[in-house]
Amino acid sequence: MVESKHLSIGAISDEARHLVESGSVSRQQPILDLCKYFPDREWVFIEHELEVNQFLLRDRICDLMSKEDWSND
Repeated sequence: MVESKHLSIGAISDEARHLVESGSVSRQQPILDLCKYFPDREWVFIEHELEVNQFLLRDRICDLMSKEDWSND
């Protein structure tokens, strides 16, 4: 879990990527499902950062993840 009061969108994206790579979440799940992996008191800050960057909680985690590299391309 990330333990920081203010997370940049990049840090949130990195944490989402880590959770997808570890199999904890699917890239097709809504961003809202990430709330289970952050402390409740931090989620308010994360929601604000997502809103500022025009993400909706119903958007897919894959929308949040930045450019992905595929080894078989």
